[in-house]
Amino acid sequence: MGIMHSSFTWKHWIGLMLTSAAYFLPYKQLASMAKPVYSDNGELLDGGFDLSTGGICEYLYDVIYITVFVQLMSIISEKFWWTYLVIPAFAGYKISGLLRGTFFSGGSEGEVEDDKTRKKREKMEKKASRGKMIKTRTR
Repeated sequence: MGIMHSSFTWKHWIGLMLTSAAYFLPYKQLASMAKPVYSDNGELLDGGFDLSTGGICEYLYDVIYITVFVQLMSIISEKFWWTYLVIPAFAGYKISGLLRGTFFSGGSEGEVEDDKTRKKREKMEKKASRGKMIKTRTR
């Protein structure tokens, strides 16, 4: 083996297993999402999920990219392993925004709109639908 045995500790083995799982799990999820579904006679029922769209695919790609970054930078310093905290921190951020919007919203859906506000909103909608006019000078 080309690695000095004394410099390769149990922490490195755990890191190798962690990063291998961080590659394997998102890759398998992406592969299963993109897999087409065929009927018994061979007709295509579902072409699979478009992986270029945002959403969960974007997050899975981010996990893979962060894993590559951590693996390469951990060659320089072991402190780059702290970069993995970005993943749960971002998940917590997204979940807190979801919970805040769900449970702590202002309740604007049930409010009755007064006549003045309704007229102002309708005027703004009418103005937006007209489009912007460009004034030009003729000579």
